[in-house]
Amino acid sequence: MMVCFVDAQREQCGVEPICQVLPIAPSTYYGHKARQADPSRVSDRVRRDAVLCDDIERVWDDNYQVYVTRKVWKELGRQGQEVARCTVERLMRKLDLRGTTRGKQPPRTTRLEESASRPPALVDRDFTVTAPNQLWVADLTYVATWRGFVYVAFVVDAYARRIVGWRASSSLRSDLALDALEQALHARPASDRLIHHSDRGSQHLAIHYTERLLEAGIEPSVGSVGDSYDNALAETVIGLFKSELIYRRGPWRHLEHVEFATLDWVDWWNHRRLLEPIGYMPPAEYEELYYQHQLTPALVAGLTSLSLRNSRGDSVRNSHV
Repeated sequence: MMVCFVDAQREQCGVEPICQVLPIAPSTYYGHKARQADPSRVSDRVRRDAVLCDDIERVWDDNYQVYVTRKVWKELGRQGQEVARCTVERLMRKLDLRGTTRGKQPPRTTRLEESASRPPALVDRDFTVTAPNQLWVADLTYVATWRGFVYVAFVVDAYARRIVGWRASSSLRSDLALDALEQALHARPASDRLIHHSDRGSQHLAIHYTERLLEAGIEPSVGSVGDSYDNALAETVIGLFKSELIYRRGPWRHLEHVEFATLDWVDWWNHRRLLEPIGYMPPAEYEELYYQHQLTPALVAGLTSLSLRNSRGDSVRNSHV
């Protein structure tokens, strides 16, 4: 800014008199002009910063412009770009790039009167599992559009926070949550012991919904009334959906507008978004690592068995020789 001011006034006042008034040395001004005339005189740090700025903007744009410094730094590392976190922080501040942070709202923990007929709370606020398809959590939210509210239901696998089913509707119809469940069951059939956990919303307590869970061999679990902690994992995913997509990309026109945007966001969430609780990996990659680890012992056992059979065959053949 000061260099531009000196450029504009130098013909009238001269460089040195202007620099005596401004907090800039004449040598600094002339050095800047020399680097402008000959880019080869630019320092190595400035050249590296220019390259890093391009990479940082690309990562930030490719990830819904929601990544804060830590996640941009992690993603650059995954792409083989070795850079200090403080450098990423400095350059993001220079580029005026800010990620999305969720506002902290006090959770509602007031205990309300509960129905004795609800399913038991099998999760007990512990969403830790050791494999995919052990625990699904479900919840729904709403999005304001020019044509009224759009409602979006999600089913999330707790192991890698992968969204396995979702649906959007312009009305809070009774089968909205059921459609999301059906998509999840189509994507991955229920395992031997799978728990489905939700809050006490009428969608998830509807008769046809609970009957579908029992038909698929899934154990229903329902949290207590008015307790946000009892379905915290699903509420976290929905909170990120709202802060990363809905609040940043609106205003929303209608159902189709929200649907297509949610489709893209879910694909990004499952396959590219870095999640801190699973070691800064996308959910799909984290699940793939699990299946690779399960496959490796079986492959070793199979090769060992094949080797033993071959050795026995060689022994039998040698005995006949």
